[in-house]
Amino acid sequence: MNLYAIRAIYRFEMARTWRTLMQSIASPILSTSLYFIVFGAAIGSRMGEIDGISYGAFIIPGLLMLSLLSESISNASFGIYFPKFTGTIYEVLSAPVSPIEIVVGYVGAAASKSIVLGLLILATARLFVDYDIAHPVWMICFLILTAVTFSLFGFIIGLWADDFQKLQVIPLMVIMPLTFLGGAFYSISMLPQPWQTIALFNPVVYLVSGFRWSFYGISDVNVAVSLGMIGLFMLLCLTAVWWIFKTGYRLKS
Repeated sequence: MNLYAIRAIYRFEMARTWRTLMQSIASPILSTSLYFIVFGAAIGSRMGEIDGISYGAFIIPGLLMLSLLSESISNASFGIYFPKFTGTIYEVLSAPVSPIEIVVGYVGAAASKSIVLGLLILATARLFVDYDIAHPVWMICFLILTAVTFSLFGFIIGLWADDFQKLQVIPLMVIMPLTFLGGAFYSISMLPQPWQTIALFNPVVYLVSGFRWSFYGISDVNVAVSLGMIGLFMLLCLTAVWWIFKTGYRLKS
């Protein structure tokens, strides 16, 4: 394992974040804060509790997951697409660096940014809503697993995209609607049938449910199933990345 190559890629990507703090850190925190103000403080104060939890506190895991998914995908997809756009990806591919080391460097940096952002958003939420974390270790585990998995997914999007517009198609047209419909702002047990059953086909439901369990000990689906779904999606992403580097799809053409 070429640790020097991994560190070089990782440090380069992290340095880009510090150069664009307003876009990378401040903007997502501000956007999420607006959600807390509108849904948590304004609307939440007029709503009853859900499973014994105030509405403002109930939506914290969902809002955190919304930011985590979108930022993980955005960071990873842009991180690998920009070298493709400028042509510097060929220098990386011709260097004595294995595909595993390339993936670890780019995905590790994207996941690190998302984890830091998630923790900052969690700290910001304390300014608006009181909340407790019942299982802090599991919360960190869900945070890391989700950041890594969707950074891998974003890495795939960055390899697939051949223009800047395609970088935003899946996050805006697929991930965001699935997150809003995945129980970020409500419990799927509140839905009438057959919508409860239909909601279970939404993979984001399992992410939000497991993450909410780590906060409050309540979930819409079994926690083991949530972990299994994250593991399955990570395996699918790893398989896709392996195939891309094996075939050279969108890398050597």
